[in-house]
Amino acid sequence: MTEEQLSSFHPTLPPTTEEDRFSWLRLLRSRKVGPATFRRLLREHGSAQNALAALPEMARAAGIEGYEICPPGVIEAELKAAKAANARLLCLGSADFPGALNDLSDAPPMLWAIGDASLLRKPCIAMVGARNCSSLGARMARGLATDLGKQGFVVVSGLARGIDTSAHMAALDTGTVAVMAGGVDVIYPAENTDLAKNIAESGLRVSEQPMGVTPQARHFPRRNRIISGLAQAVVVVEAAAKSGSLITARDALDQGREVLAVPGHPFDARAAGCNLLIRDGATLVRSAEDVVEALPRQQADMFEAPEPATEPDPAPSGAALHREILARLGPSPIAEDQLIRDIAATAGEIGPALVDLELDGRIQRQPGGLLSLTA
Repeated sequence: MTEEQLSSFHPTLPPTTEEDRFSWLRLLRSRKVGPATFRRLLREHGSAQNALAALPEMARAAGIEGYEICPPGVIEAELKAAKAANARLLCLGSADFPGALNDLSDAPPMLWAIGDASLLRKPCIAMVGARNCSSLGARMARGLATDLGKQGFVVVSGLARGIDTSAHMAALDTGTVAVMAGGVDVIYPAENTDLAKNIAESGLRVSEQPMGVTPQARHFPRRNRIISGLAQAVVVVEAAAKSGSLITARDALDQGREVLAVPGHPFDARAAGCNLLIRDGATLVRSAEDVVEALPRQQADMFEAPEPATEPDPAPSGAALHREILARLGPSPIAEDQLIRDIAATAGEIGPALVDLELDGRIQRQPGGLLSLTA
C-alpha cells in the first residue's frame, strides 16, 4: 500500500462509541498501517470500519498476498490489559488528546494514558539527556525541572535512567509526563518502577504502543518525536555527539519547537552533543530563566530561584561505589562534599573509595577540595 494522497470529503472525527474505538485500534494495529496511513485511510473512507473493509483489496492491489487485518481477539486482549492497568485511550480529535500533537503529520492517532491527562493541556517543556549522566548533569536537571515546575510548566521526558529520571523526580509535585517507548504498562528500566508508580499517581504516563509491549531499540526514536511534539521547547542537559537526545532535538527542530542546551566541558564526551547544538544555534541554558526567556509568550521576570535537590537514591558500596563515583565525575571539578551528597554516602564510606581511585590514577584532586577525572 502506498502513501499517495487522494482527495476526500470525509473529515477525520474522533470515535464516539466503544465500537468506533475498537475499530480505530483494530485499524492501527493492522499490518502496514502506521500513523500516516491511518489518517489517509480515514480521509479516504470516512470511518475506521469502512477502511478495515477496504484494506484486503487495497493490499491485493499493492501486490501483498494473504493480507489479513488485525484479528478482533488481539484488540479484545489489549482492551482487557488496559482496564487492568487503569489505562485510558486518548484519540486524535477528542478533547483529551494533546492539542500540541495535532499539527504533526506523524502524530500517533491514539495514546494509552495512565494518570492525570489534564496535564497535557498545560504548557510543557521537554528535558532529555544522557543515561550515564554526571553528577553536575543530574543536579542541573533537577534544578531546571524544579524551577520550570514552579513557573507552571509540565516537565516531559522519557523515563530513562540519568537525566530523564532526575527531571521526572524533581517535577513530581508540579507535574510531569513520561513518554514510554514500550507499552504504558511495561516499566523500563526496571529500576524506575517506583518512579513510574509515583508518576501514575501525580503525573501522567503515555505511550502509542499496544499494552504489554516490551520496548525494543526501534521504539525509542519513534518515542522521541512524541516527547518533543508535546513540548514548547526541548532542553538537552547532557548528550554525546551521537545519542538519542540529539534525535529528539532534530525532531523538535522539524516540529518547529525551540531547542536549548546546557553547555559542558569540551573534554567531557557527555557534553559534546550539547556543545554541538549550541554551536549550531541552540539557545544556551544556564538556568530555568534562560528557558523562560526563550519562549516569547512567557514572562521571564516570574522566575524564582531553584529549590533544594530531591532526595537521592541509597548509596552504593564496594565496586558499585567506584563505578558511581567515576560516572558522576567529569573533566570539570566538583566539590567532594557535593559528590558525597549526590551519592547519598557518608564521608567515611566515600573516603576510602576516593583514595583507591586516586592511587589507580583514575581521579585527581584539585585545589580547594575539588575532584575530577584524570585528564
